[in-house]
Amino acid sequence: MGCFRFVKNRHTMKAAFLYGQGDIRFEERPDPQILKPTDAIIKISATCVCGSDLWPYRDAKQLDQPKTMGHEYCGVVEEVGSAVKNIRKGQFVIGSFATSDNTCPNCQHGYQSSCVQREFFSEAQAPYLRVPLADGTLVPLLDMPSKDMLPGLLTLSDVMGTGWYAAEAANVRPGSTVVVVGDGAVGLLGVLSAKLMGAERIIIMSRNEKRQKIALEFGATDIVTERGESSIGLIKEMTGGIGADSVLECVGSGESMQQAVNITRPGGYTGFVGVPHGVQFDGQQLFFSHIHLHGGPAPVRRYLPDLIQRTLKGEINPGKVFDLTLPLEQVAEGYKAMDERKAIKALLMP
Repeated sequence: MGCFRFVKNRHTMKAAFLYGQGDIRFEERPDPQILKPTDAIIKISATCVCGSDLWPYRDAKQLDQPKTMGHEYCGVVEEVGSAVKNIRKGQFVIGSFATSDNTCPNCQHGYQSSCVQREFFSEAQAPYLRVPLADGTLVPLLDMPSKDMLPGLLTLSDVMGTGWYAAEAANVRPGSTVVVVGDGAVGLLGVLSAKLMGAERIIIMSRNEKRQKIALEFGATDIVTERGESSIGLIKEMTGGIGADSVLECVGSGESMQQAVNITRPGGYTGFVGVPHGVQFDGQQLFFSHIHLHGGPAPVRRYLPDLIQRTLKGEINPGKVFDLTLPLEQVAEGYKAMDERKAIKALLMP
């Protein structure tokens, strides 16, 4: 009990809860508390709705109990546990959607999202957040950022790092031909990442004019609106009948994964970062395709120091993926807009 204490001067707050399919509510819950000496409490400066949040939003039946939501965050440290050494009260910090001690063998190999002490966040759509393993999970900025920098910095908590990982997992190299499957925030930032890695040709699969425009701003050279077998044939035709060097799968559906595998050339790479739903592989097809598959939850913590500097210097502006800004208490409207594809990504401001 020695490490268990309430954060001073607060008792309850309102946060997002999922009650069932399409049912998000903003209701009271207890304030986060320091539960372990390695914890920190941060005051959220900005949070958002993620495309992966839409899977349970669309599919959840009546839940036994409401589920807290949200895993993207940045903010100011309010309190730290007694064992926290590198994070201090008053610092502005960004952390990954998954905790990490940043010292275990998996972390040392660069896969912090597979840390042996990993926990996935699901409480960030709230004014305050408890961050376990604060020293290994959070990256502090030297100075307090201006408000206009918050959208870009917030993307580094997940979607920018995930787009970067998709491009890295797909082995994007200078001169590569790349296809991005998915035009959500991750797919669009996958385009940006592939451009930064030197891809010569970047083809994005998109039917949405607004998303196409952002993709072109980020570096896409071609847009394909077809789906299914016709899209596979068109990509093959565009790549000399062979397929792409690198394919970024940024959706997670069975159809999108099949499409990605079928348009990757023999010897090419598919980087898959969409949370899988209904994905199954044909072993014979996969065996004879001669492709490399690499993916999973992005090790965002690995990329944070570099991406923070790129964002602060203005080399990248990943915050462009936010096309809807709402007060946190209107979080349900953010889910609805994204579910109906009226918004790419909803920014939530406490």
